[in-house]
Amino acid sequence: MRYLLYCDDQKTEAARRAKHFRAERAPYHLGYFERVLRANPGGCGYSIGRSATCVDLALFQVIEGLRYACPRMMRRLERRLQRLVALHNMIAERPNIARYLASPRRIPFNNDGIFRHYPELDG
Repeated sequence: MRYLLYCDDQKTEAARRAKHFRAERAPYHLGYFERVLRANPGGCGYSIGRSATCVDLALFQVIEGLRYACPRMMRRLERRLQRLVALHNMIAERPNIARYLASPRRIPFNNDGIFRHYPELDG
């Protein structure tokens, strides 16, 4: 059953799909959230309203994870995602979040989690 194979088991297809992800999917979806942030000018940089929500926390984690999984792609994309990067930074600077990020309780990204780094797939 092909859908049960890991990246290492399907390198040719993984490389093809990763290229599509880097060129089309990631810019499209991250661009959507950049536009959401732009459409909320009175929201002090948050996606909905004037305070952090679960959406903002999730976007923080997506940016963190993609920076680990696809650092080269993210360096290119972040130039066009200034509001999303600013939101990420605002969330990271919240006192409780900052303490958690600096604590040993936070499990570092690794190749067993949802965000995995395969240098050959980062373009």
